[in-house]
Amino acid sequence: MTVAYLHLAIHLALVFLLPPLSLGVINKTKALFAGRVGPPLLQPYYDMAKLFRKGTVLSQTTTWVFLAGPAVGLVTTILAALLIPLGGHHAPIAFDGDFVLFAYALGLGRFFTIAAALDTGSAFEGMGGAREATFSCLAEPAVFFGFLVLARASGSYSLSGMLGPTVATTWSSAGAALGAVVVSWFVVLLAENSRIPFDDPNTHLELTMIHEVMVLDHSGPPFGMILYGAAMKLFVFGAMVLGVAMPLGGMDPWASWGVFVAATLLLAIAIGVVESIMARLRLPQVPSLLVAACLISAFGAVLLVR
Repeated sequence: MTVAYLHLAIHLALVFLLPPLSLGVINKTKALFAGRVGPPLLQPYYDMAKLFRKGTVLSQTTTWVFLAGPAVGLVTTILAALLIPLGGHHAPIAFDGDFVLFAYALGLGRFFTIAAALDTGSAFEGMGGAREATFSCLAEPAVFFGFLVLARASGSYSLSGMLGPTVATTWSSAGAALGAVVVSWFVVLLAENSRIPFDDPNTHLELTMIHEVMVLDHSGPPFGMILYGAAMKLFVFGAMVLGVAMPLGGMDPWASWGVFVAATLLLAIAIGVVESIMARLRLPQVPSLLVAACLISAFGAVLLVR
């Protein structure tokens, strides 16, 4: 029982402490490609701590919805993170059909983020909210087709089964389908977390922004919650990709935690490399790439049911 609690404590520590480090690794990788020293690896932690110490500036036109957006977005992302298994260990919350709750939790957070953007009354943020809603309609089917593949391959309807150690035994019989899911989910990871080539979190006041334009009016602790929630969402999607691409079944339970952390940081380096060698897509090209990701994931499902 004590060992189980220790694994649970490690799981929770990784969920709450590791996400900002991934952002630091991405920024460091991009700086190295640009020939710069770049910010420290722990800079995202410093930025969030600074925001949580600041005051909040609120427009007189906003309502409670404006403050509810960051809070609900962070809480729903934490809930989604607690449903994802890490390092071959079961998630703290697991039951049959939990992938539906996972999708609805992220969807609820997205809804409140868009609602908070619309609550400002700004046409600019409303434009970002419309883009967010439109592009998410193209990204979510890719995630669900991936769940369909994993449910079929693993015989489980729980994320802890779909992304757990059983995935390692299915690569020999369904490798092509799982490979399609990995490619599709990596594209969705970049799109859902406003990374290049879909969006650039470092740009401001550009007409081509998608996610970032919705949070321009937030400041202080609410903006800190948005940044922390975004880092955790990147961590969640990264854990999903790693759960399929590198299942840690059969490994020593303690060593698997270290391997998972190393794989998460390597994935962050890979994202930094992608952002360093690619330019941001033109806005009309974004739906095409998301549809391609959806078709790749759907093709993986066809390979399993043929």
